[in-house]
Amino acid sequence: MLTDILPFSFELNTIAIAGASLWSLALYIAFDSFRQWVIEQLNRWFNFAERSLYTSKTEFEKTRKAREAQNAFYASLFSILPFLVIGALFNWGLDISLGDSWGISTGILACMGAGIYELGRRDGESSD
Repeated sequence: MLTDILPFSFELNTIAIAGASLWSLALYIAFDSFRQWVIEQLNRWFNFAERSLYTSKTEFEKTRKAREAQNAFYASLFSILPFLVIGALFNWGLDISLGDSWGISTGILACMGAGIYELGRRDGESSD
């Protein structure tokens, strides 16, 4: 189907994509403090970068609330990227050491373990 449109062919390793995605999800769930730090830093950078686009202070202040909300959304969206890179590295390491099929199975186990850890961490915070 895609080869009818494009004059060339390329192959995607779906096992590697699935394994890296599972590992990145597990890391994203497990490392809550690092995730919040990344979101905060990206939000600060987006707000700083957008401030440099305005020459008028009144125009900047007029739309500030909406832009800050939009920047917070973009920061939370882009905070996934470091975890995707680290998850891909974890999956690559497992592929080299154990074989292709282990990335997905250990990624599922890591997601379950990270979910249980996060539930316990939140329960511990609420009981304090």
